[in-house]
Amino acid sequence: MIPTSSYKILYPLRVAKSRIAGSGAYATTVIPARRKIGDLGGVIISMKQARALIRNKKVINLVELDNNLALNASANPNDIRFINHSCAPNTFMWVLKNRVEFYALRRIRKGEELSCDYGETHHEGTLPCRCGAANCRGFI
Repeated sequence: MIPTSSYKILYPLRVAKSRIAGSGAYATTVIPARRKIGDLGGVIISMKQARALIRNKKVINLVELDNNLALNASANPNDIRFINHSCAPNTFMWVLKNRVEFYALRRIRKGEELSCDYGETHHEGTLPCRCGAANCRGFI
């Protein structure tokens, strides 16, 4: 396991109960559109290790990277891991070689829950989505 070298949160977040799922990350200040919110903290592991972690788990903080590696955000985490999935997100993630960055898609209000469209997941479209968006696909 390789800890990520630097993961910063540029706009501080508050973690609280989420209407989407479990706990969520909330903006403590206005976040302007297209601004970097921060880097997802975690540990870089092999995809073999990642596959072992996701067996029989519904909730896992894991992002697939390049070169058969993954970022395990359950180890050495930060509050960005609490950004829940939404079919109508207000953030997007940018996956780089060895890190995952989050950016605001639009202006995010103080107190608003941050959300991201996770895209393909290990659930392969079988986990019910609870985002509540008008355009909700129904599954993650």
